[in-house]
Amino acid sequence: MGYTKDTIMKREQHIERIADASIVWDIIVVGGGATGIGIALDAAARGFSVALLEQSDFTKSTSSRSTKLVHGGVRYLAQGDVGLVVEALRERGVMRKNAPHLVKNQQFIIGAYRWWEKVFYTIGLTLYDMLSAGKSLGRSMMLSKKDVIRDIPQISTDNLRGGIVYHDGQFDDSRMAISLLQTAVDAGATVTNYVKVTRLVKKADDGRICGVEAFDEVSEQSYTIQAKSVINATGVFVDELMKMDAPGKNNIVRPSQGIHLVVDKSFLGGDTAIMIPKTSDGRVMFGVPWHDKVVLGTTDTPMTDFLLEPRALDEEVDFILKTAGEYLIKQPTKEDVLSVFAGLRPLAAPKKSTDEKNTKEISRSHKIVISDSGLLTITGGKWTTYRAMAEDAVNRIVGIAKLPPRKCATRNLKIHGYQENADRSNFSYVYGSDYDKIEKIGEEQAAYEGLLHEKMDFTIAEVVWAVREEMAITVEDVLSRRLRATFLDVRSAIDSAGKVASIMAQEMNKDKAWQEREIVDYIALAQDYLLVPYNSQ
Repeated sequence: MGYTKDTIMKREQHIERIADASIVWDIIVVGGGATGIGIALDAAARGFSVALLEQSDFTKSTSSRSTKLVHGGVRYLAQGDVGLVVEALRERGVMRKNAPHLVKNQQFIIGAYRWWEKVFYTIGLTLYDMLSAGKSLGRSMMLSKKDVIRDIPQISTDNLRGGIVYHDGQFDDSRMAISLLQTAVDAGATVTNYVKVTRLVKKADDGRICGVEAFDEVSEQSYTIQAKSVINATGVFVDELMKMDAPGKNNIVRPSQGIHLVVDKSFLGGDTAIMIPKTSDGRVMFGVPWHDKVVLGTTDTPMTDFLLEPRALDEEVDFILKTAGEYLIKQPTKEDVLSVFAGLRPLAAPKKSTDEKNTKEISRSHKIVISDSGLLTITGGKWTTYRAMAEDAVNRIVGIAKLPPRKCATRNLKIHGYQENADRSNFSYVYGSDYDKIEKIGEEQAAYEGLLHEKMDFTIAEVVWAVREEMAITVEDVLSRRLRATFLDVRSAIDSAGKVASIMAQEMNKDKAWQEREIVDYIALAQDYLLVPYNSQ
C-alpha cells in the first residue's frame, strides 16, 4: 500500500489512508484484538486491501489479559471437545514455528496426591500428545516425588506421591499482537487504534453494507470509509455492532470473566509451571512463569456487563489465593500480589438456554454469523486458534464480497521480528530481530539510555520505540501493552508513569498539561490492578 520502512507503523500515515474517501477497501476489519489482527494479516497476506479499525488501543480488552498460554486445552479434552483440541494443538505448532521469539516450550507438572492420579493423568496427557499429530513439544511422563520437588521446589509435599509432566506453549499476548500488526502492515494492511465505528453505511437499493462511519478519538475527526465488505471482530462488543446492523438482534455473546494474580517467582521456586487439574469449582488452575514472575489463574465467572476495564471480584481473588495456597508451601496473600488483572471472554452463546450451566461448560470454538446485509461477525475462540479463525473468516468474506479467490498464506508466514533461539533473560526478547534498532536509540541519545525503573528490566529506549514504531498514544498503552509493567508490577509502573509521560511528551510534542493528564489518568486506572492501596513515591 505504498509504505516505506520509515513510515511502516506511523499512525499519521495510516490515518491519511483511512481519511482518503476515494479508496474502496476490499475489507474493513472492526476490532483490534487477536481475531481482528489475525484477519487483517490473513487478508493482507492474500493481497487484499484491508483497513483495521480499533476503538481503543490494540488488545486493550480480552487479548492482553489471557493466561499467556499457547495450548490445546487439557480441560477441553476432558470435556470431550476433541475437535477443538486437535485444531488448537495444530495451531500451537504453527505459532511456535512462525514466531519462535515469542512462543516457547513450557513444562507443566500436575502433582499427584492420590494413588490413582499418576496413571489416570498420564493416560490423558499421552492422548493429548498423540492428538498433536507430530507437533508435540515434549513427551508426557510420570515423575517421582523427588523429581516433582526438584522442578517445583515450592509445591506442597503433604501426601505428594509424584506427578506427571507435560508440555505446552507460553507467550506474551499483547506483544504477539504487536508483532502480528507489524507483519500485517509489512504485507500492506492499514491499521489504526482509537478509531471507533459509529455507523454502518448501506446501499440505498439493496441494504448491503458498503462501508462505515468512524470517529478518530485522537484528532476528533469523523470519516466515511468505503468498503466491499465489513468484518465484525470486536470480541465481547460484537453485539453492539450487530445491533447497528439490525437493532432487534439477539445477543450472540455470553461474557465470562477470568482474573489472574501475578506474584513473585519464588512462589514456585523454579521455571516449571504447575497445573491444578480440578479446583473446587471444577476448573483447572495454573501457576505459570512469565517474565520472571508467576501468573496464577484463572476464574470463570458469568457476567452481564461488557467493559474495556473489568474489575476482579473479591470472591475471585479469594478463590485463587486459597486454591494456590492448597498446592504451594507458602500461601500467597493480597500483600504478595504484584498485579491483578481481569478479562472478559467473548463466549459464543449456545442456542439453548444455559441458565443452569456454568460458562466453563460453553465451548471455546469460534462462531461465524452472516447477516442479510453482508456483515460477517466472528466470535468465540481463543488466542491459540486466532490464525485458523482468521483463515475461516477471510475464506467466507471472499464469497460474500465476490473478491477474487486467493489461498491463505499465513500457515508458513514468519512473524515480524522472527528470531530463533531468543535470549529470554530479560524482556527484550519480545522484539526479536528488532531489538538491535532499539539499542541504537539509547546509543544515539544519552537521555534515552538506561532502565525505566530499578525494579523492572524495561528500558527508556523501549518507551521511545513504542511511540515511534508501535502506535502507542497514551501512558497506559506503553505501560500496559507495549511494555507489560501494569500486569507485572503495578506499583513500579505507577512510579514510572511520570517518566513515561515526559518521554512521550518529548517524542509527540505534547505540553505539560498533557503530561499531567496522562499521569492522573494512568494512576486512576492502575488502582484496579492493586489489591492493597499504594501511594506513589
